[in-house]
Amino acid sequence: MSGAEGNVRAFLRSRRRTPAGLLDRYTSVFGLVMLIAVLGRPLSTMITGLAGPVDPVRMGAGAALVALAVAGFLAAARAAGPVLLPAADASWLLLSPLNRRRLLARTGRVLIMVAVVAGLALGLGLLAVLGAPDQLVWRLLGALALGLSATVGGMALAVLGQASQSWQVWLTAAMVALLVLAVVAVTGQARTVLAVAASAPLSTVAAAASGAAVVSGLLVRLAWRSLDRIPTRTLLASSTRAGHVANAAVGLDPGALTWIAEDNHWRARTLSSRRWPSLPAPLALAWQDWRRLARRPGLLAIMFGAAALPAVLARAGAGPVALESAVLAGALAVAAASVSGARRDSDNPALARIIGVGHRQALAARALLPMLLSGAWAGLALAGVSAFSGAWWLFGPMAGVSAFPGAWWLFGPLAAPAMAAGALRMARRGPVDHSMPVIDTPGGAIPTGPLLWAATGADLAVLGCLPAIAAVALSPPGALGGFLTAQGVFGVLTLVGYVWRRRAGQAT
Repeated sequence: MSGAEGNVRAFLRSRRRTPAGLLDRYTSVFGLVMLIAVLGRPLSTMITGLAGPVDPVRMGAGAALVALAVAGFLAAARAAGPVLLPAADASWLLLSPLNRRRLLARTGRVLIMVAVVAGLALGLGLLAVLGAPDQLVWRLLGALALGLSATVGGMALAVLGQASQSWQVWLTAAMVALLVLAVVAVTGQARTVLAVAASAPLSTVAAAASGAAVVSGLLVRLAWRSLDRIPTRTLLASSTRAGHVANAAVGLDPGALTWIAEDNHWRARTLSSRRWPSLPAPLALAWQDWRRLARRPGLLAIMFGAAALPAVLARAGAGPVALESAVLAGALAVAAASVSGARRDSDNPALARIIGVGHRQALAARALLPMLLSGAWAGLALAGVSAFSGAWWLFGPMAGVSAFPGAWWLFGPLAAPAMAAGALRMARRGPVDHSMPVIDTPGGAIPTGPLLWAATGADLAVLGCLPAIAAVALSPPGALGGFLTAQGVFGVLTLVGYVWRRRAGQAT
């Protein structure tokens, strides 16, 4: 260790917190024991319920969900960095003569803990997909070992990708392979392979788990060696993003995260200038939302690719309430992804006044894009559910063939105005009001400020979709005409009422 490094480390040790005492360790152990006591019985009951074979029809959809979960984990790890430092360390210590690997060792340990927690959850999901026809305990241990190997190895691969562009290619290839595997599994092409894996002998399970653990260990070793080769600019960029996210989390203003993501996306891009089309004033003001979305074809592909998720959930055995919630939440999320212009109008209403466009006219023009996107997404999702689930199982146990074959997908376009109104309301909501009271419940204290902030926008969308919700809960298969008409009227009235009641500069 050089003299400069020794001086820096001595200074840091003198400024650190006092080491944990006996009381601190006792508190940590006591909290861990209480957590195990609270979660032990529900987990044991759930695991016991996984004993026995699994329906082969649902096995493919479950495997697809597991593959999508691993791909999402890898994507989240790559988006987060994953190696990063606190803002102070990134500003002062990263450029110092300290050993880079030792400096990043603490972050590496945190990443390992995150991967272990995700791996345990993934292992339980894998056991739920394949089942346990015999030897539940040993098959559970094998599934947990495979889940841990997948997440720990995936996290190590993300670290390697941060250090080297060639490993970044391997990370992308792994994510693409998982997506292809999900498609193959959900279409039923891998049913034989999954059946063989579900009934594999314990010796085969142990060999597979051992091989996966060895590969994961090799990746972790390579990732540890690569810590000192991560470019400084990459560490600074990931640390800056993490600092913004931490500030938003500490301030309990989740809306700031969307601005962070959008600004980070556009900051590093050089955009070409094009002539603005000749449109009426309100539509010309809203054209920026269309241009912004057209410049992100990858986002469009991801959004409409996600329309298949409700169908996968239907194949996996999800109930009507879960499927309905998935369709509504997905359509609202798609609509909310295209209303950043409305949020900027709310933050700076003077811009619309300078342009000479009335507030209601501008809001109505900005509602066209989210209405189109959410209607198309929900229609595709419902059509996919009906195509994959067979008959109309999701709306009642084997309810029979509907008198309106294919009519359920019409609820998607008819609910689009309500989704647009909810997305506009979400875009115009202000920061979380932390001065609101806290409700004491048997499960703990619930702050009403964040709760109301999260419900703002979703409440309007649910209100406008009441006929569709009632159709799922109450309708016999051949009585959809009245519900479709009511949904069309409710959706339009919801959007018109919201636009009419809003005034310039008024939040939500």
